[in-house]
Amino acid sequence: MMMIPITITTLIIIALALLLFIFLIRRWRYSEHQHHHYRVPSLDNDSLQSNPLYRRVSTYLSSLPSLDDSDFANLFVSRSPNDLSLRPDPNQPILDSFLGASLSWSHHPSDDPPSFVLTLPKRDLRRRILRPYLHHIQSVSDEIDLKRRDLRLFTALDGRWRSVPFTHPSTIETVAMDPDLKTRVRSDLESFLKSRQYYHRLGRVWKRSYLFHGPSGTGKSSFVAAMARFLNYDVYDFDLARNGADLKSLLIGTTPRSLILVEDLDRYLTDHRFPELLNFMDGIVSCCGEERVMVFTVNSRDGIDPAMLRPGRVDSHVYFPMCDFTAFKSLASSYLGVKDHKLYPQVEEVFSAGASLSPAEVGEILIANRGSPSRAIKTVISAGRASARIGGGRRLSDGSVTAAAAVEEAEEAMVCGEGPPALREIKKLYGFLKMRGGSRKEGLPDSGRVSDSCPLENTS
Repeated sequence: MMMIPITITTLIIIALALLLFIFLIRRWRYSEHQHHHYRVPSLDNDSLQSNPLYRRVSTYLSSLPSLDDSDFANLFVSRSPNDLSLRPDPNQPILDSFLGASLSWSHHPSDDPPSFVLTLPKRDLRRRILRPYLHHIQSVSDEIDLKRRDLRLFTALDGRWRSVPFTHPSTIETVAMDPDLKTRVRSDLESFLKSRQYYHRLGRVWKRSYLFHGPSGTGKSSFVAAMARFLNYDVYDFDLARNGADLKSLLIGTTPRSLILVEDLDRYLTDHRFPELLNFMDGIVSCCGEERVMVFTVNSRDGIDPAMLRPGRVDSHVYFPMCDFTAFKSLASSYLGVKDHKLYPQVEEVFSAGASLSPAEVGEILIANRGSPSRAIKTVISAGRASARIGGGRRLSDGSVTAAAAVEEAEEAMVCGEGPPALREIKKLYGFLKMRGGSRKEGLPDSGRVSDSCPLENTS
């Protein structure tokens, strides 16, 4: 047999390979000992009850950006086709960082019971970051669950709350509102959501209250719905006329993360003071109202006891005026998809001359004529001229036009050739105005869209 000579170079290469192998083995063992592993099972083996932390970890990991960058992940559709979610695959580690520490998770669905395993470097373990990290996971997952939950609208019946799904489509983005005011209101709400510790440090209950005032049809109710969706809060609708006797128990029965709505407050304060409501606003009972937003709507602040509106009871006042040209352009953009039109100078002239139309009335005109933007704008011009010519005692107490007077002016406009060419459009428009006038006489609230020039008056 022929012997292959072993040179010194070959021996050196073999020795280096052995040393490298030994080094890697020791390095691997050293690395293994430098990490600690925590298992989060889906069930408690003793009681066989589900482990809430397992669900929270699953929710938290699905929100990590590193999962989007993973080589492989499981894709699911939740409640709607647009609600997509990623979930970790058993073969893919999920990387995370917290307070400068690098952590990783792995999913083990084949375990009995299924589990997640957290790997944490021991050097970071000595910094005592485990508990803060778990609190962080819980906070993030709770916030995600809150955004995913279905909102409810609560009304009181026989002294008890009943609820239905709250599906109002209005949002902060879709309301016709001055952009600067919209930004200020949004910032105010966002600041409130983040201020629990700040309020507690001041010794105050973590709640916020608003007064929305302005004529009917200017968008107060629609904006309340937009606020609820923005905050992701349930809505509790109080009817003081029907539930005044049970007010205290009903107020205490509201839940955190809720918007408490009292509409047309000025109608009820004429004959009643409702001390239970005042106590809930700033009395000792108010401590039962943490994490709540209260909204009161009135047509006018005149005649309301200043004690009801003082700082501490009402934090911010928001005025909702009748429609103006800026609000009209916002409505026309939303309802008709029109950014500009050759008739806009006439519309601006009509509103400058004193046209008195609410955003709700303008919205109804635009909806009824959405197939023809020109006809819709002409109808608004005709209605605005009719309302501007009416003065004195032919206006309602809130400054809007009486329905009967508007109909009369519409007929005059038709005779003078100033109205829209189609009689049925005039009848449709002023039939709506007549219905609005009737609702006011009966004390029924109108709903509409927020106008774009509502100054936010902060009284705190």
